[in-house]
Amino acid sequence: MFLPKSGGTKIPEGLRELAEVARKETYEGAQSNWPFILDTELAKARQIEQDFPALKGREIQQAVIASFVHSQPIGKKADLNELFVLVGATNPDRITLERALRRWVDVSWFLDESNFPSDDKALPKTWRLGSRPNLQQMHDVACTDRVKVETVESLLNTLIGKAKDLTAGASAAGAKVHNLPVKPSDIEDDGEFHFAVLGPKCASMSGNPSAEAKRYLEETTRADRPRVNKNAVVLAVPSRDGLDAARATVRSYLGWEEVREMLKGQELDEVRRVRLQGNTEKSRSDIMEAIKNAYCIVVTQSAAGDIQAFKISPSDEPLFLTIKGDSRSRVEDTPVSADALLPGGPYDLWQQGQTSKRIKDLVGAFAQVPKLPKMLRRGKILETLVDGARQGFFVLRQMRPDKSFRTIWRQEVSADDIEKDPSWEVVLPESAQLEEIPALLLTPEALPELWPASKQIAVSDAVNYFAGSKYVATRRAASDGTMYDETVPIPSARSEAVQAGVQAAVEAGKLWLISGVASICGEPIPTGVLTDAALLYAPPQPMDVNRLTPEQLPAAWQGNQTTALGLANQLSVAAGKALPWPVVRDAIDGAIRARLLERTADSGPWPCPLSGAGAVKLQRPQNVPVPVTPPPVVTKPGTFTAEGEVQSQELMDLADSLGEVLKSAVPNTLRLNVRIELGGEPKASEAKVKAINAILAKVKKGLELK
Repeated sequence: MFLPKSGGTKIPEGLRELAEVARKETYEGAQSNWPFILDTELAKARQIEQDFPALKGREIQQAVIASFVHSQPIGKKADLNELFVLVGATNPDRITLERALRRWVDVSWFLDESNFPSDDKALPKTWRLGSRPNLQQMHDVACTDRVKVETVESLLNTLIGKAKDLTAGASAAGAKVHNLPVKPSDIEDDGEFHFAVLGPKCASMSGNPSAEAKRYLEETTRADRPRVNKNAVVLAVPSRDGLDAARATVRSYLGWEEVREMLKGQELDEVRRVRLQGNTEKSRSDIMEAIKNAYCIVVTQSAAGDIQAFKISPSDEPLFLTIKGDSRSRVEDTPVSADALLPGGPYDLWQQGQTSKRIKDLVGAFAQVPKLPKMLRRGKILETLVDGARQGFFVLRQMRPDKSFRTIWRQEVSADDIEKDPSWEVVLPESAQLEEIPALLLTPEALPELWPASKQIAVSDAVNYFAGSKYVATRRAASDGTMYDETVPIPSARSEAVQAGVQAAVEAGKLWLISGVASICGEPIPTGVLTDAALLYAPPQPMDVNRLTPEQLPAAWQGNQTTALGLANQLSVAAGKALPWPVVRDAIDGAIRARLLERTADSGPWPCPLSGAGAVKLQRPQNVPVPVTPPPVVTKPGTFTAEGEVQSQELMDLADSLGEVLKSAVPNTLRLNVRIELGGEPKASEAKVKAINAILAKVKKGLELK
C-alpha cells in the first residue's frame, strides 16, 4: 500500500498521509518536508532500478520507504539486516541488491551520511533518512546552479595542457610535439614529423573527423594555402563522448569546491569533513584519468589520401606510443633499407625511365605521398641514402658553384652536408659518371671482380672496369641478416679520373706500380710513367731488416761493405721484380736503428732519394758481435717438416689441436722443435729475461732465453 503503482511516480495516498503526519513533528524548531524528501528519493530509486533490471520487485523503492518508516520518530534508524528482511520477499540476487543499494548511497540527497562507512564501496550498517540535505545534495545543486560552463571549459583546457601522458615519449621518438596549438599554422609544413594534441573544439568520432580537426591537416596559414606535407602530421583529439565525461568530471570537482565554499565558516562534524575532503580529492584525481580516456581518436591522412579518424584503446603506456604501435597510423621509426629506395622497390618512388632524382624530393616524398609510411625521423632517410651510396646501390651527385660535379660512390659522406645543399641528387649507377675515383676503391678487395686471384692488374684493367658497361656479382645482406648474390652495374668514369685515382693510390702507398724499370709506391709518379700498360700490385709488406745482412743477401756485399743501391738491386732480384725505393729505404733505416748496419765514414748523406743511394756506403757495425746463423736443417728422406712464424694466439690454437695431430700421426713419430725470440724496442731488461726463463723452466728444463 506504500509503493507507487508499477510505472507510476505519484506517492500513494497511504504513504503521503504518513509523510504528512511525520511532517508535523518539529526538529530543532523546524518541520521536515517529508513528502518532498520521499518524492526525491523514490525518483532516484526508480532510476537505479532501471540500471539494474534484475531487480524486478522494486526493491530500492522498498528500501527508501523502509528507511523512512524506521527513521520515525526523528533519531530512529534501521539496521542493514532489517532492511534486507523488509525487501527480501521478492528473493532478489544478493550481489545485485547490494550494488544497487550502494548506488543509492552515492546519489541520495537525504540519507544521513553520519552512518556512511569510510570505505566507499561498503554498505552502511545503519540506514536513516534525515531532513537535512547531505553533502551529495549540496554537490548536485552546486553543479547545476553555481558552476559556470566557462569555468568548466577553462579548467578543462588547463588540465589537458598539463596531462603529460598525452605527449610523453613523442619528442624522444623523433616527433615535433605541439600541445594544444591554437591554429593550423602553429604546426610547420616543413616535412618533419609532427604530433599534435588538439583541444576540445576538435573533438571527433571514429570515422567522422570534425571540420576543425581536418583544418589542421589541410591548411597552413589560410584555407587557400593548403598543407603540402600532410603525411607527416598525426593528430590526437578527444572523442565527443569522452569529452562529455571529462567535462562532467571537471564539473563534479568544481561542485565539491563550491560545497566547501558554501560550508566555509560552519562547524562540520568529523564525518562530513572527512567525506567532503575525500570527495574533493577523488574528483580531482578522476579528471586526469577522464582526460586520458577522452583522447582516444587519431586523425591523420590514410594511405588512400583521405583524412581518417579512428579510435584507439586506452592503455597504461603514453598516448603517443599507443598511436605509434597502431598499424593504422603507419608511423615508422626504423630506417628504410637502401634497396627499397631503388626503382622497383616497395615504395615506387621513381617514374618510368627516370635515372636521377633530387634527394630533397626523395626524402620529401615520405611526408607528401599518402601511400608511403610516416617516417618519425626524416634524418633516417638521409642516413639510408648515405649508407646506400656507401654500399654502391646508387651514386650521390652534388653540383658545385662552378657547375662541376662531386660524386660519391662506395665512400663516406656526411648526411648533414647533404641536407644543407638542395642540389644533391641520387643517380642510378648504370647512368652515373663518377667524377673522381677515391684511392681506397682501387685497392685489392675493395671492388668486386676488379682484382683477379693473382693480385695483379694493368692500369688499363682499372680504366675498362669503369667503362660504363660492367656488371659484377656482389654479396648483399637481406633484412633478416642472410646473404645473397646480386648482379649490379658499375658506374662509368673518364679514363683521366681513373688514372688520377691510381696516381693518388700509388702516392699514398695503397698501390704499387711497376712500369718498365720504374717501381713506385708511397711517392709521386714521374710524368710519363703512368701508362695503360703499367702494372698494379698490392703494396709490398715491410721488409725484415735481417734480410739485409751478408748472411741473407751475400751478393750485395763486398767483404764487410755494401751500398744502399746494391742492397736495393739485390733485394729486387730476390723478389723477382723491382722493389719500390721507400720499402728498401725503410728497411735500411730500420737496420741502422737496430745496429745491424752503420754508415761508413765516407758515406753519402742519409736518408736520400734513389738517385743518391749509390753514394750511401754501409758496413757491419764495429765492435758488435756477428750473429751466428744456425746451419740449415737437413731433412732426412721420408721426413716431412712444417716451418713458419706463428703468433701467440696461433700457438695456443696449435696446442689445442695437438692431440688430433698426434692421433693422426700414429704409428709415425712426431717431433716438435720450438724457437722463442724476445726482441723489439726498447731492449728487454735482464729482469724481464729472468722472469720469462723462470716460466719456461716449468715447461722444460734447459729451455731458456740466452
